[in-house]
Amino acid sequence: MARKTRETIVLCEAAGFDKIFVETVGVGQSETAVHSMVDFFLLIQLAGTGDELQGIKRGIMEMADGIVINKADGDNLDRAKLAASQFRSALHLFPMPDSGWTPQVLTYSGFYNIGVKEVWDMIYNYIDFVKDNGYFEYRRNEQSKYWMYESINEQLRDSFYQDQRIQTLLQEKEQGVLRGNLTSFAAAKDLLDVYFRQLRQ
Repeated sequence: MARKTRETIVLCEAAGFDKIFVETVGVGQSETAVHSMVDFFLLIQLAGTGDELQGIKRGIMEMADGIVINKADGDNLDRAKLAASQFRSALHLFPMPDSGWTPQVLTYSGFYNIGVKEVWDMIYNYIDFVKDNGYFEYRRNEQSKYWMYESINEQLRDSFYQDQRIQTLLQEKEQGVLRGNLTSFAAAKDLLDVYFRQLRQ
């Protein structure tokens, strides 16, 4: 799925779209994949749901180029401001990103259209900043290289698991590992030996 998303982004750029949004469904591995295919990684948080920093993985915070606290309006405004202050304090504990950019924390209300312009200004300022210092081009090149290797890994993995002989032996080796007759490493080596031997034939 991640490779298809990357390919879709490249296709949209080729078609002339200059603003492409990639949304994830939650905190997890998908964020790491998305970070490797976007120019700006925006972490959106909701205030007023408890300790906003609790449960936020350190890795996600370190990847963020900017953080915004949503629903900063009405009775939730003070909580949103407090959450923003907490995130700003937390960001000071992290090392400076490779981009040289200091991540910003903003509040906004999508419903009342408050702070939306400031969010866009932050994104544009970041893009200008990394283009000026050369990080933008460097990052794009690193992403292209990363997805080249990911494509190789994915196709090799698919080829391995779709091989009929491997499918037949996989269950047998798995049972051997579970019964303690084989180590995990020995089972993997046996399967790979069979796979590569077939390729050489």
